[in-house]
Amino acid sequence: MSVKSNLLAIAATLVLAFLALPNTANATIVRVQTVLGDFDINLYDNATPATVNNFLAYVQVGDYNDSIFHRSVTSFILQSGGFRTDLNAQITSIPTNPAVINEPVFANIRGTIAMAKLGSDPNSATSQWFVNLANNTANLDSQNGGFTVFGEVTGNGMAVIDALAALPKFAFPGALGELPLQNYSSSDFTNGVAFTNSHLAIVTSISVLDSTVDSAGAAGLNPTPTTATGGGTTPPAGGGGGGSLGLFALIGLLLVNRKRLF
Repeated sequence: MSVKSNLLAIAATLVLAFLALPNTANATIVRVQTVLGDFDINLYDNATPATVNNFLAYVQVGDYNDSIFHRSVTSFILQSGGFRTDLNAQITSIPTNPAVINEPVFANIRGTIAMAKLGSDPNSATSQWFVNLANNTANLDSQNGGFTVFGEVTGNGMAVIDALAALPKFAFPGALGELPLQNYSSSDFTNGVAFTNSHLAIVTSISVLDSTVDSAGAAGLNPTPTTATGGGTTPPAGGGGGGSLGLFALIGLLLVNRKRLF
């Protein structure tokens, strides 16, 4: 059989296989509303299904409503999902569901959303999540089994994240040791002035903006594979929310690279 015939046979097989598969560009979109503005997240439904389902379970029952960004580390991460506030600015823990299995498929680069977890326990993520403020692959892709990236901030949403991350941080006791606050000064902290809801970086709500299996935003996603070597998970064919190579682009690559393939 000639090279041309081989290529045509492969292309035909790919077409049939593609048509037999379900949609792979899952990308549920959620909107995070905060006191400093809103941002949207495209979730990697296919590549990290357990983590996305876990996150959406908290979203759907309103557990993240009135939650706070309780940890901010300059040029590293902005963390939420662990605590919420009431009308009197009393901070309480968000009730957690059972821990979710680790799914370290994609890299912890700037603008991605990942799950926080306990040290020395890769499968301990529950409600807490964070935004990567910088390229944290060298640290977070391998540490503790790799931190599961399950979505990315889209559009100009990082402008909101950066504004939140730029707030001054204060070392309150316990889990609030890196608490970002607005309109609150070092002298307020030194003098023991209690913070109120007007000072907190509050997530007023997280809601599903587009639950379409193959959402419009999926085509624009191109998540970066994890940099972990050993112990990492190989990204599945087609990736998560739109990281797949199009069918005809794949056929084109076969034609262009025929000398290397045959």
